[in-house]
Amino acid sequence: MSSVLQLLLEGERLNTAQMAQVLGLSEGDVAAELKRLEAEEILLGWRPVLNSERAQETIVRAVIEVKISPERDGGFDRIAARISGFDAVESCYLMSGSYDLLIFAKGNDLREVASFVSERLASIEGVLSTATHFMLRAYKEQGHVLVSPIEDSDKPAVSA
Repeated sequence: MSSVLQLLLEGERLNTAQMAQVLGLSEGDVAAELKRLEAEEILLGWRPVLNSERAQETIVRAVIEVKISPERDGGFDRIAARISGFDAVESCYLMSGSYDLLIFAKGNDLREVASFVSERLASIEGVLSTATHFMLRAYKEQGHVLVSPIEDSDKPAVSA
C-alpha cells in the first residue's frame, strides 16, 4: 500500500491553513471550530473512502446480525459496548427488527473473521445467536459509486 494512502487511512486530513483557504475563514477560526467540535465529541475522526478493489486490498469485511438478551439495569448498552471494544469491530448499531445489533467487522481473511465470531462474539454472555454475511464486493460506499456500469450490448440504446 502506498505511504500516502496509508496516511489517509490512518486519519490525516487537510491542515487548518488549507481548510481556511477553502472556506474563506481565518486559520484561527478554523482551528477554534475544530477544537470545539472535537471537545464536544461531535467530530470523532476522519475517514477517506477507499475502493479496495483498485487499491488491491485483501481485507475481509463482514456484516454480523446479533440477537442478544438485554441485561437488567443495562439493557443492550453494556453488551454493545463490550462488543464495540473488539479491534475486529468497525461499527456496531442497535437495530429494530429480527435482530438486536448490526456489526460491521473486518479481518485479514475469512478464517480470522469466523474465529472472531465463534470464539469471541458468540461466547459473550447474553449473545443468543449470530448470523454472519461476508461482503463479496462493494458497489457503493458512503455515497461514492465504486464500479463502472457494465455496458450491455444486447439491449438497444434508449431514444426519445
